[in-house]
Amino acid sequence: MRARLAEPDYQLLWPRALFKAEAARLLNARDLADWNDRCELLLEDAFVRGYEGGPLSEFRELSVGFPDGLRRAAGSRSTMLTAKQQFLRSLMDKADLLHEDTTHRRPYWRERKAGQRNVVVLSLEAVIREFVALAEEFEQIGYFEKRFGKDCVDDSYGNHPSELIEREIGVGDMWPPSLDRLVDDADLFFDLVELLHDFAARPQTRSLHSFAGCGWHHRGFEIESGRAVYRWRVNKILQRSDLGLRLAEDGDDTGRLVTVTDDARTELIHALTVRDDGEPADQVRHAIELFRARGADRHQKRSAVAALALVLEERRHNVLVEALAKSDRGALFDIANNFHIRHQDAKQKRDYDDFYIDWIFWLYLSTIELTNRIIDERHSS
Repeated sequence: MRARLAEPDYQLLWPRALFKAEAARLLNARDLADWNDRCELLLEDAFVRGYEGGPLSEFRELSVGFPDGLRRAAGSRSTMLTAKQQFLRSLMDKADLLHEDTTHRRPYWRERKAGQRNVVVLSLEAVIREFVALAEEFEQIGYFEKRFGKDCVDDSYGNHPSELIEREIGVGDMWPPSLDRLVDDADLFFDLVELLHDFAARPQTRSLHSFAGCGWHHRGFEIESGRAVYRWRVNKILQRSDLGLRLAEDGDDTGRLVTVTDDARTELIHALTVRDDGEPADQVRHAIELFRARGADRHQKRSAVAALALVLEERRHNVLVEALAKSDRGALFDIANNFHIRHQDAKQKRDYDDFYIDWIFWLYLSTIELTNRIIDERHSS
């Protein structure tokens, strides 16, 4: 199998970690009567489609029973895996060898000649075009069926998708999405990106309804993994553009478009947003949400910095004393007190550039992470 994992038909459409988690969960539930069907749906969703080979085809060709002619005793719960279960186990164990970047390919002639890979930056119109195609794909594979229902003579919608969308954002006739309409109104496009995130849910089972060519009816929806797949696929489109936006993966603004940061700052935000230590963590998450909101203005960013300053103020005498010298602690709070950030004093400095606020925000955020580590060390000792 190892040699095949680099082939195009083994290209993941999911983040690798999510595939491993869902495969593990399915293997832990292998006594389900419809286990093979659930696994087929997992492989169909998680890997690229349109190839004759690939994990799904190989899975279908395997024997249903146990390998080597072995049989499990009736009524017993054995750790023995069927051939199909062993196949999924092997995929999961070797998942780190799978490509999860849909842009991965060998370079073409001109790229090899130039010695570098050509990076195509998508225009806004191209981003919208790819998103519309992705939205249609998600509808076909059942990711919106939990909210949209199924357009079937025996199991009708209840509410048309356009009605559901209009109820949320106040704009009608939005399904299916119109490329021209979204290109003319970028804010409407961004609204739709965020809204469909909230509608996404991954089906775990399905049944074929052949009457009038109806197709698959999906059931057993899992919201968390469905939204994770949606964010990952949409972010793969956005990262090929120069919009500077991505769907947040964690924090209070998960599933909302936020400004892009580098990997180190993304990891810093993740470490702080997943923390659970009561009010300080809530204040930090609120500050992060304010700061990285799409279109955040100077006032919102000042409010974010002020919220972080309050967390540091509360830790000034009992935690920061272990991290910073007295002069450094004083300088840290001089920034908030002498510039127009926390107070409305006319003596405060106001004529500073916006990038200065950005610098203060990341300085305070990293300092809070430092104090978190000190607090954790105290609790562990």
